[in-house]
Amino acid sequence: MLESVSATEEIRTRAEAALARCGVVLAAHKGDALAARTPVTGDALFGLRVDAPEDVDRAVEAAHTAFLTWRTTPAPVRGALVKRLGELLAEHKQDLADLVTVEAGKIRSEALGEVQEMIDICDFAVGLSRQLYGRTMPSERPGHRLMETWHPLGVVGVITAFNFPVAVWAWNAAVALVCGDTVVWKPSELTPLTALACSALLDRAAADTGSPAGLNQVVLGAAGIGERLVDAERVALVSATGSTRMGRAVGPRVAARFGRSLLELGGNNAAVVAPSADLDLVVNAAVFAAAGTAGQRCTTLRRLIVHEDVVDTVVERLARAYERLPIGDPFAEDTLVGPLVGEASYEKMRAALERARAEGGTVVTGGERVGDAAAPGAYYVRPALVRMPAQSPVVREETFAPVLYVLSYRDLDEAIRLQNDVPQGLSAGIFTTDQAEAERFLAADGADSGIVNVNIGTSGAEIGGAFGGEKETGGGRESGSDAWRAYMRRATNTVNYSGRVALAQGVDFSQ
Repeated sequence: MLESVSATEEIRTRAEAALARCGVVLAAHKGDALAARTPVTGDALFGLRVDAPEDVDRAVEAAHTAFLTWRTTPAPVRGALVKRLGELLAEHKQDLADLVTVEAGKIRSEALGEVQEMIDICDFAVGLSRQLYGRTMPSERPGHRLMETWHPLGVVGVITAFNFPVAVWAWNAAVALVCGDTVVWKPSELTPLTALACSALLDRAAADTGSPAGLNQVVLGAAGIGERLVDAERVALVSATGSTRMGRAVGPRVAARFGRSLLELGGNNAAVVAPSADLDLVVNAAVFAAAGTAGQRCTTLRRLIVHEDVVDTVVERLARAYERLPIGDPFAEDTLVGPLVGEASYEKMRAALERARAEGGTVVTGGERVGDAAAPGAYYVRPALVRMPAQSPVVREETFAPVLYVLSYRDLDEAIRLQNDVPQGLSAGIFTTDQAEAERFLAADGADSGIVNVNIGTSGAEIGGAFGGEKETGGGRESGSDAWRAYMRRATNTVNYSGRVALAQGVDFSQ
């Protein structure tokens, strides 16, 4: 049963107030080319103008002009800007969370959690601004010093998806800014309001710290605007988050002009449940990982690979948990599953479940739309739990909706093969109390994903670790660890203080 849904007018008023508090002059952005809508009711909130291709060119040029000053600004001074941004994000945490729920449909706790990720990456980046370390290496020539230095790269084009409308921009922007880069941001056309709010706060942070204007530009529009940004010669790095299909288009276009790309694409994530697993832990983690954000995370749990000794028990317990999930208004405190972003997502979920049945699967629970009479323009669904044969083709495909396929296995080698037997390679996990099994799963011949966990679900990454995956997930890394290197260029330097020419490998060109 669907819980009550906020009225569209109430949501519109909430969005207007949040935008105003963040410093957005909404009248300056209104138009009739792009509808800012909410999946909570399925209704449009405002009409917005979009950018023309030449506006993208102007934004890139403005960002490049700012870069020429910003690249020579000391890194700790650049860090001061990001510190101020983090303070403003904390000050407007509720406002930004409101906008995330309005546009992406995330429940309140998840929306607040996403904004907290922004604050956390600012903290991380401020520390990073004093740690952009190079190396000194031993030279084979006497009287020489060999070292590497890291320099700002240039303009970074950031293309983000609807499901994390603010955090992914912050992962990129905070790190890029302390590295000395500038940013041109093309948000999803489904989430323009959050982008306007974040940009306004960064502009304010720049003014407060005396930083150059134009460090972050926002361009609004559909795919053509993203393509213009991808093709822009002055954009040194394109960081694009979205589908594998989108990545197949972006990667070659950037490579054709010898630019760099950082791709965060699809995920068909699995968790293995060993016979020794703590099943209470499994159920709690799996429900959140599979049903959280209505299954619309790149790290959503989509396959649960369970040992045959415990699979029936796990399915029974998951089914009971699924049937108790509160589905409804994401602004309500007790809601755990909000809406899908739109009709297309629902239709893809419905088609996947039809295929699953045709391929021998059994829908244990869920999959139906709920509350369509109360909110006919919105798409609320009950998360689906499906028993599947291991080799079914549909299991190898990512459906961006709350569909969890349960497979069974006999031994760990088989479980690892099933985990790896998909084109994507983002996140994986194993639930076990056997240390040897855990180590095997983490080993080089274990899970082939970029994020591999033990006794934790596939979703929910900390900003201190590099985020990203392998295979069709794109190979990019954002956020923590040494992901900052993607936003800088490396120079290898040799300093000769010997007073004579000494060539490498003892080559002698003297006459």
